[in-house]
Amino acid sequence: MTVRERKQPNLDTVTTINTDGSRYFLHPADVRGPWTRARRVFGIVLIAIYAALPWIPVNGNPAVLFDVESRRFHLFGLTLVPQNLWVLFFGITGLGFALFFLTALLGRLWCGWACPYTVFLEHLFRRIERFVEGDALARKALDAAPWSASKTARRLAKHTLYGLSAAAIAHVFLSYFIPLPRLYAYTQEGPLAHATAFGIVIFLTLCLWFCFGWFREQFCIVLCPYGRLQSALTDDDTVIIGYDVSRGEPRGPKGKAEGDCIDCRRCVNVCPTGIDIRNGLQMECIGCTACIDACDDIMLKVGRPKGLVRHDSQNGFAGKARRVLRPRIFLYTGLGLLGLAVFVFTASRKATPYAADFTRMGGAPYYTDEASVRNHYQLRFHNQRNQPATFRLELLDAPEGFVLSGAGQAITVPPLGETTRPAIVVAPAAAYRGPGPLRFRLSVEPGEVVIEHGVNFLGPDPRMFEK
Repeated sequence: MTVRERKQPNLDTVTTINTDGSRYFLHPADVRGPWTRARRVFGIVLIAIYAALPWIPVNGNPAVLFDVESRRFHLFGLTLVPQNLWVLFFGITGLGFALFFLTALLGRLWCGWACPYTVFLEHLFRRIERFVEGDALARKALDAAPWSASKTARRLAKHTLYGLSAAAIAHVFLSYFIPLPRLYAYTQEGPLAHATAFGIVIFLTLCLWFCFGWFREQFCIVLCPYGRLQSALTDDDTVIIGYDVSRGEPRGPKGKAEGDCIDCRRCVNVCPTGIDIRNGLQMECIGCTACIDACDDIMLKVGRPKGLVRHDSQNGFAGKARRVLRPRIFLYTGLGLLGLAVFVFTASRKATPYAADFTRMGGAPYYTDEASVRNHYQLRFHNQRNQPATFRLELLDAPEGFVLSGAGQAITVPPLGETTRPAIVVAPAAAYRGPGPLRFRLSVEPGEVVIEHGVNFLGPDPRMFEK
């Protein structure tokens, strides 16, 4: 089968693969309508957000920055160090169940409207293709035409724009991991000066060019696991895009059809994954709504009511009542809210401008001589702000006679820096009454932020000091 032949989608095979296993290239026709306009505006907004987030400052840091080199991770004002990354598990879990909820309620709305792959493919790369090579009929004719100077020029122009777009997306992606001032400095130097960053950009550019320039809808059909997972998340009450069989059949040419469907194949021609929505719910459907706008436009032209292809549930198309509230909706809602609530709670406790932890130094648990008992601790102080921090360390409510070496000494830590200092507590023999709890207090300037930590002071039996 060649690309010139008209292919009839069916439920037994994937439209994008020919019977001999070769690739069947789709050229979806353009479509206009309210759903398409809304989807395009939404896609452009998402692309703008993707490009703008590294530039938007929140609490002195980019809105989203995973600064691996400095081991600081900034997320909308929340700053985490590697030790605190576990809190993101709950946020990701909450968002995952929120996606489950959305799928159970509205089907593959994410795939057609918000998936980054779909957004870039439909609202950037397909627009470039239509601009350079024309509409669907012109693109099919160009595919079938022999190679000529005109065809070569068009293909070079298209893939040049593809490459530039892929490189721009890759550079923006890199700015989520390297701060913009540092990334700009990288561009002023040779590629080998920062070979890792340069290699990542080249690799991403080639991957994006391959995916959006050739692989295209195959990713959604073959590779994306969400397309397979959705069948376990939906039921007969889930809102999907479907064809009203009872109204449309039996189909036929205009003026001869008993049903409303005039078999114009407009819904097939505009589908980005090459399916026929009239065959029922299919895994390849990404919920893009192109077939709704296409069918509504035809219905208006032939003087029949819109909605032959529309949003509805399987029960709705069968004439049955549709339930919105059902067990899986409650389950996904509860799990999603639980994950997000735990994330907010843990993040509010971990996302402080300063963090400190105390550990006992390696070696003996304590040291003693005839006059005293010593415990050696190690303080690690993290400054998670973009300005220097000065702190003082002291013992809080310690037994009389206990001494902290260097108590009251001011220590300054640079922005986004950390320091490690010893903290030695000495208990004179006369004041030592055996092991017991101690508390350290960190007073951070300015604002006198207080951080308190409890430790155990260890030592021998106090009777050994008795004479």
